[in-house]
Amino acid sequence: MRDDLEKKFQTKVIVNILFSLVVSILVETLVVSNISVFSGLHIINHENDTLLVRGSGSDLVVILVLVIFGIGVFTATFWGLQRKSFIYIDDILHAIKKMSAGDLNTNVAVKGDNEFSEIAASINKMAEELRSLMDSERKNEKSKNEMITNIAHDLRTPLTSILGYLDLINKRDLPEDTKKEYINIVYEKAKKLQDLIESLFSFTKTNSSKLVLKVDKIDIIKLLCQLMEEFYPNFEKSGITCSVNTNIDSYVIDGDGTLLARLFDNLINNAIKYGADGKRIDIKITAEKKIVKIAVINYGKVIPQNELPLIFDKFYRVDQARNSNTGGTGLGLAIAKNITELHHGVIEVTSDLGGTVFSVTLPKELDVERENFKGFE
Repeated sequence: MRDDLEKKFQTKVIVNILFSLVVSILVETLVVSNISVFSGLHIINHENDTLLVRGSGSDLVVILVLVIFGIGVFTATFWGLQRKSFIYIDDILHAIKKMSAGDLNTNVAVKGDNEFSEIAASINKMAEELRSLMDSERKNEKSKNEMITNIAHDLRTPLTSILGYLDLINKRDLPEDTKKEYINIVYEKAKKLQDLIESLFSFTKTNSSKLVLKVDKIDIIKLLCQLMEEFYPNFEKSGITCSVNTNIDSYVIDGDGTLLARLFDNLINNAIKYGADGKRIDIKITAEKKIVKIAVINYGKVIPQNELPLIFDKFYRVDQARNSNTGGTGLGLAIAKNITELHHGVIEVTSDLGGTVFSVTLPKELDVERENFKGFE
């Protein structure tokens, strides 16, 4: 396509040059044929050929004038033929100057079907991409500020309680039972701080483009069954039953075992925290030839449809979830998304009266030659 446009434009320029040359020759011929009336030039006809013969010293000046006149005719004709292209180039340059000055709302009209129209379309596309990039940067800046605010809030709340209870223990003569109770509260708040800090560390690590995955062969079904066994005390405590349904007994994929365990650990924890009212969690595994799909389903409160696109944002929590009962950091699902994408997978969520489904699709094989992968050991 590009070569066709280039040939078309070059052909147009060559045609305009030839046309301008023909016009200038015709005009020159007309002028020369009549100039002998006004000058000392002698025109000699010989065998039907017309020759211009110098008649006096001033004839050189006349010839020079004719040459300059011919160049002028050629230039004027060529300019007339190419005028629209020159104006279009000027419009493009003007738009580029406005964009370089920061006005990214500038658009260049795409006229015709040549190299200049292609340049105009490319400039418009570049401006659109820059606008999108700047919007993304502004969104990231806003997200960063919100992240700092949320971190400050989530750290300050347990830290204030810890300092308050320690102050009471230090300054007052308290009964032994009360002191033990306060110490236990301080311990629980300190554990909450530890969980938050670990979540922040995990999010920062999985969000880093420099993270290198330690890829190994992982039996994803055995991994999930092992996790369910580890979560048994939590299920018992919350009064939740859990089932694992799979269409195959074993399915080996490429992946970082530690990160995949963290991924499903976060999804199961999320299901326990926010789906406890449903009293049941189902895990459905569907293995196909090149991919495996894992769905973690809870039957708690339905997530509003307008909040589903935001559910994987860092520090985002639905309004009903931000309370002391769940104690979520708002980072678990963001970490899950990062780990999934690091494995070139897809994570999605749906929520209705039939349950809230977090669905993870992972490829069976990974390209270990890519820069964020470390080969099998």
